[in-house]
Parts: sequence; C-alpha cells; structure tokens
Amino acid sequence: MSDILVAYFSASGVTKKVAKNLSAAIDADIYEIKPEVPYTDADLNWMDKNSRSSIEMRDRNSRPNMIEDDFSTDKYNTIFIGFPIWWYIAPTIINTFLEKHDFSNKKIVLFATSGGSRFGRTIENIRPSVADSTVIVEGDILNSNPSVEELKAWAEKFLK
Repeated sequence: MSDILVAYFSASGVTKKVAKNLSAAIDADIYEIKPEVPYTDADLNWMDKNSRSSIEMRDRNSRPNMIEDDFSTDKYNTIFIGFPIWWYIAPTIINTFLEKHDFSNKKIVLFATSGGSRFGRTIENIRPSVADSTVIVEGDILNSNPSVEELKAWAEKFLK
C-alpha cells in the first residue's frame, strides 16, 4: 500500500492513459473519478452551448454527481489529480471529488491533458473546495502520451 495516490477523471480515455502510466511510474494507488452519468460525445460537444459539459462549465456551482463508493483519502499524503482541461479550468466533477473527501494537510499535484489550453484559472476555481491546509501544486499539461520513464522523472520533483 502506497501513501501516494493518482486520482483522475477522464471523459474520453486520454487522461486515463496518462494516469495509469503515472501510477505505474511512481508505484502509486490509482482511483478513477467516475460520473454517475457517463458523458457521451454529444455531452462533450463544446461547440454546442446546450451540451451537458457547456452547461456545467458555465455554472461554477455545478457539482456533477459521482459514483459513490467507500474510497477514503486518509492514508495518502500526496495525491496527483488528473483531468482534461475544459474552458481553461478543471471540469466541475473535480470540485465534487474534492468536496466529498478530506484533503486537509495533504499535497495535491495537478496534471491535465488538453487540446491546446493551459491550466488557466484551475487552482483559483478548485481552492474553495479544499481545506486551507491543503497544498495545491500546479503540475503540468501531460500531452503526447509520455512514457512511464518520463512520468517518473516528472513526478519525482513533487515527491521530495
């Protein structure tokens, strides 16, 4: 059992691949943040202002439901959280995840996948969802399917 966790949300599978490789690279436990209702291609159509993801991202108070389970953050000190960038921030299901668990006195390292955006206002938007004692570190956008070796070297700087 590790005291490091890789938690991730992946709507299309891209972030999932990176998260699995990162978990293997640093010998971390892995946890998938699963929406109660999976996203369809139509839900993810950012060009449709009435698509599910567009509606959620316009409403900063949106908290999509997650599949409930007995997961706990208690044994983890460092938690890497991965997600695709939507509208220059993390999808609001990340706020749902953060608000359902206790991240007090833990270090969260963010990583993301993106078709062209950076982190934008991600930390600003998720900060209210965690305790003041939670350390949030903006990691990197990890596109182009980095190898296990590359991910190990990348993650090591956050594990010191």
